[in-house]
Order: sequence, then C-alpha cells, then structure tokens
Amino acid sequence: MINLLRRALLVACTCLVGTSALAAYPDKPVRLIVPWAPGGSTDAIARAMAQRMGESLGQSVVVDNRSGASGRIGTEAAAKAAPDGYTIALVELPHAIAPAVTAKLPYDLLKDFTPISLVGTSPLLLFVNGSKYKTGDIKGFLKDGRTSAAPITLAHSGNGSISHLSSELLAGASGVKINPIPYRGSAPALTDVAAEQVGGHFATLASGSALLAAGKISVLMTTGPARLPAMPQVPTAREAGLAGMQFNQWWALVAPATTPIDVIERLRKEAIAALEHPATRERLTTLGIDLKGSTRDELRAFMRDEVHHWGAVVRKIGLQPE
Repeated sequence: MINLLRRALLVACTCLVGTSALAAYPDKPVRLIVPWAPGGSTDAIARAMAQRMGESLGQSVVVDNRSGASGRIGTEAAAKAAPDGYTIALVELPHAIAPAVTAKLPYDLLKDFTPISLVGTSPLLLFVNGSKYKTGDIKGFLKDGRTSAAPITLAHSGNGSISHLSSELLAGASGVKINPIPYRGSAPALTDVAAEQVGGHFATLASGSALLAAGKISVLMTTGPARLPAMPQVPTAREAGLAGMQFNQWWALVAPATTPIDVIERLRKEAIAALEHPATRERLTTLGIDLKGSTRDELRAFMRDEVHHWGAVVRKIGLQPE
C-alpha cells in the first residue's frame, strides 16, 4: 500500500511539473528560422508574423535568416533543433519540390517537422520588360516566341526552383522554345529583365513590386486560379490557354518533429491571431499574399499532396536530381 501511495504521489508530482512547464511557455525568445536571405516575400511574411506573435506570446519572436544551399542550411538547422517550441521555421513551395530535384536532402519535410499552420498563398506572375510588352499582353509574348528563331530566355532561381519549373511548364503548354538561365534569386533576375538582358522571370508580386511600380517591368499573366484584384487586367494562365499552369506559391509554419502538441497548438493559435491582425493583413495583402491559416492535420495533408504533385511534375519534365 505504501509503495502504491508513493507511485501515485510521484505521478502526481510529474504531472504538476509538466503542467507548470507548459504554463511557463514561453519563458524565453522564440527563434523563427527563414532559410533565405533577408528581403523578398518570405522574409516579409516572417517579420510581420514575428512582430504580432511576439506581442501576444509575451516573448520576442526573433527572425533568424539562415540562407545558403537553396534553403537546405536553414531548413536542416530547424529540423535538428531541440523540439521544445523555441525553434520554428517558415517553409514554402520549394521545400515540396526539393525531394524530387535534390539527390541527398539533409532533412525530410514530412518526417522531420510537425505542422503548425498554413500561412498563405500567392500566385506567380510572369514579369517581362516594361517597354517591350504592355501589362497583360501574354498573347503578344507567345506570338513573338513562336515566330522567333531564337529561344526566349527566362531567368530562374536555380535548378528545380519553382521559377525554373514554371519556365519548363510554359514551354510545354505553349510550344514556345525556352532557354532557362539560372540566377541567384529573383532580385538579380528581375533587374536583368528590366535591363532586357533576359526575356522574363516568374516570381511573386512581392518580389517584383518595386520595379513594377517604377514602370521598368510589366506583368503578362498569373498562375493563380483567378485574376488578382490589384491587377484585374492581367489574365490567368488558363485564360491564356496554357494548361497545367494553375498553382500558387505557399508558406507554412512548422516545428521540429516531436515538439509537444500543447506547445504546437499554442503556437498555432498565436499564428492564426497574427494572420487575422489588421496590420498584418494590410502589410501582406498589398504584396498579393492571400493569408490563410489551417489546422495541423490540414497542413500535413497539404504538404504531402504538394510533395507528390511536384514530384510528378519534375519526372514529367525530365529533370534529374543533383
């Protein structure tokens, strides 16, 4: 009987300690890893969410930009971090493509992370030189491409990137010959589009907003399911007769696998609140980002479907893992 009482007391004390530890979360800053350099849509999303989540959590949420190796360095650091809720990461569409185009990934998106919430989506836009084509003139662009003796050069952000796959999908859907040219990201690619060094580049509105506002580049089409409210004159790929080009860039919050579910749910609650905050919505929707949260199960199923879909696309195009 005495032994039974001791065991009961031990269990009770353990439960109280666990409850106390959870109640104290967070008692130090939370690190939000962004596996890309500062600047661009992913960084903008991270900083907007970090500000609001930090205010509601009562602890700073510090954005940690860990760029390099096409996002692998930062993502691996997040996957191998302690699963205690003090390290989270922002992953996106390229993470779903990576398993099909990278021979040896140091992490597994579906096994090494616990989903927190979807954050938002944004279509890609085909940007071209502003003086050569008017906004929305995808038909003129394709006509020139079909009659040109030389392939149209399209900049992309690296082998297997979504801008690269978009270029290959455009070639397959339109019959236009494309010459993909690798760049170190959308910023230098769009600079060369503005300078007419390359014919075009697929990127988010956030990436091209500054040059677009300056009139140096224009937008021919969107890969989204509907026209952008901010650019109603820009047709969708489907309207342009380009099959198989309806897709969105997306972003999601994840934590290292085995992070306690109670902590994950706390983070999810705060992430949803941040997405619904008027200041966050005003800041990010102007960049063409459709903010939307999710449950953990919804995000898990979504990421699994994305990995499967883009794996099939890569195999169809014929890209080999590097």
